[in-house]
Amino acid sequence: MKKGIAEAIGTFILVGVGCGSAVFAGAENGPIGIGLAFGFALVAAVYTVGPVSGCHVNPAVTLAMVYAGKMDRSEAPIYIAGQIVGAIAACFVLLIMAQGRLAGFDPAVDGLAQNGWGAGYLGEYGVVSAFVWEVVATFILVAAIFGITQSGAPAHLAGIVLGMLLAGLIMFGLLITGVSLNPARSIGPAVFVGGAALSQLWLFILAPCIGAVLAAAAFKSGLLAATPPEEPAVAKAAAKPA
Repeated sequence: MKKGIAEAIGTFILVGVGCGSAVFAGAENGPIGIGLAFGFALVAAVYTVGPVSGCHVNPAVTLAMVYAGKMDRSEAPIYIAGQIVGAIAACFVLLIMAQGRLAGFDPAVDGLAQNGWGAGYLGEYGVVSAFVWEVVATFILVAAIFGITQSGAPAHLAGIVLGMLLAGLIMFGLLITGVSLNPARSIGPAVFVGGAALSQLWLFILAPCIGAVLAAAAFKSGLLAATPPEEPAVAKAAAKPA
């Protein structure tokens, strides 16, 4: 339960700061500012709750960790529940603040940094572009998570590395889907916006999970994993004649 609470807090930080930058200053910030806001928020979340839960703050990351055998599958429901609750709570707080605008605020009209695609949404890209982008970008993000946390990597820099990467991915793909890479990040706004945000939610659950599992499979197979330093010595010793 402690880890679930940590995941809720970490996801609250990520979604609250990231989506908040889009809701309250999206036009002024643009893709660069929004990307940096999400990136800085991830850095803060990693160093805030990372020592407690590992700071997945993303159901797709949790799924990848289970698939790779890096966490007990019995913990996954607690993690995912915490992440979704944290995202919804963050968007609820954003909604309360946004509705204080004197000119009024309607999430269904003004938006709450929800993800989407198609006519009327940002760059108006189609569903194929959206799906491919979310799979590939999530693969890159989760591959980096496995890489920076494996043996021999500078894990103390994980927050900075992953925050910079997330910022870059958002700058790249903001006009395609608003950049999810994270089912919880998409569920939070969709709950309050409804409409297309809810009907298109399946893509932002399915595509990131596919990308995350593919990245986990690459590391589990050894394709992207560093060779442990003791393996060459063991192999050499086994190869020597008796």
